[in-house]
Amino acid sequence: MAVKVRIPTPLRKLTGGKEEVYVQGGSVTAVLDDLERNYPGIKERICEGDGKLRRFVNLYVNDEDIRFKENMNTQIKDSDELSIVPAIAGGFF
Repeated sequence: MAVKVRIPTPLRKLTGGKEEVYVQGGSVTAVLDDLERNYPGIKERICEGDGKLRRFVNLYVNDEDIRFKENMNTQIKDSDELSIVPAIAGGFF
């Protein structure tokens, strides 16, 4: 099953500059594992050592935040899209 993963600019150095890559997996965890196999070092920038999503990283499956679904166990089907979105903090001065 091919899943499109949208890569944010800060992580593109790990994907050879690609903004989109295709990997395999039936869940968010499996997709991230395959992403790591193909692009070593990327998962540690997305997940903590225990496998949980880093606090300032958001993952969306087809525009739905995985935190409001089944988190890392969210199921992914063929042709779904996983977007990695770094959280942006700030405010007005």
